[in-house]
Amino acid sequence: MPFADLLNRERIGRVGACLDRDGVLQHVAALLSQPVEGHGLPALDVAERLRQRERLATTALGHGVAIPHARMPGLDRARAAFVLLDRAVPFAAADARPVDLVFAMAVPDDDVAGHLAHLGEVAERFSDAGFRDSLRAAGDDRDLARRLLGTDA
Repeated sequence: MPFADLLNRERIGRVGACLDRDGVLQHVAALLSQPVEGHGLPALDVAERLRQRERLATTALGHGVAIPHARMPGLDRARAAFVLLDRAVPFAAADARPVDLVFAMAVPDDDVAGHLAHLGEVAERFSDAGFRDSLRAAGDDRDLARRLLGTDA
């Protein structure tokens, strides 16, 4: 599934509120729980699975990027949400840099290969300093979505 197919405009945006890591996970869980083609997810379950994964090891990649992700039973296809935090938050990154770019995913419980492929694609995109800088320079949510998806969102 192409990178852009994981997202829709409603699950991309800036977050101005001052949050801690758990607050960020709750926020992206709410976005991931929104119905897609009539199929929603329980936000509390998504948040708990994101927290469980984060307890195993940080999902922060460094350079201010985190990719929290969780496998969800009953989900038929992967979905993602992206937020740009106005105030970066500590995420236990190896480089000790706080996170302001958060790409969160919920993936079907039984799609291990797809899950790894999505993680690899996202990590590759966010390894590009120019891409990260472009997202941080976005003027508003529409501009952020356009820069993230590479379309006229």
